Amino acid sequence: MKKVLLINASPHESGCTFTALDEIRAELAKRGAESDLLWLGVRPIADCVACRQCKETGRCALNYRDPVNETIDRLDEYDAIVAGSPVYYSGPSGQACAFLDRLFFSAGGRMAGKIGASVVSCRRGGGTAAFERLNQYFLMNNMVVAGSQYWNVVHGNTPDEVRQDAEGLQVMRSLAANIVWLMKCFDAARQAGIESPQYEPRQRTNFIR
Repeated sequence: MKKVLLINASPHESGCTFTALDEIRAELAKRGAESDLLWLGVRPIADCVACRQCKETGRCALNYRDPVNETIDRLDEYDAIVAGSPVYYSGPSGQACAFLDRLFFSAGGRMAGKIGASVVSCRRGGGTAAFERLNQYFLMNNMVVAGSQYWNVVHGNTPDEVRQDAEGLQVMRSLAANIVWLMKCFDAARQAGIESPQYEPRQRTNFIR
């Protein structure tokens, strides 16, 4: 199996979102899967400016001190990507959206056939809306979205409170189990000579012609 990339888009390196991702990381390891944890940090991450240079180069032209291009360079190492974010006003963090907008716009064509999952952390509400927002990156890029036994949400205002969310942490472990199972299925398919889907040339139509 290849590795799983866990993305922590919280400004708190060891906060509630990390606590959820760390539960996933431990369960992945228990089931024989390696993972890398990428913390996006606290520096501002630039938004996509729609320059479209990435369509020629495969890399984001905004080569700031953020991990977008570094992640693009390492995509072939990963079979699965898990995006984790705190909930801000029923949505993911601004860092999460800026990073994923540029990552997927630059390298969306290389995401096909990978496994995607999102995880959100909230004090009380807004989790399912943020969860749905993050899943759109995977659903629009021919990825297989891994689910769990409930929405991938943990509750708590501190890491200690998240650790008391027994159901939420169980959801994280079930998600990890499903990711590993899918990775093994993909491996078995490759070994059996089952090819990935071949897609038609993409058509783009505007609503106003």
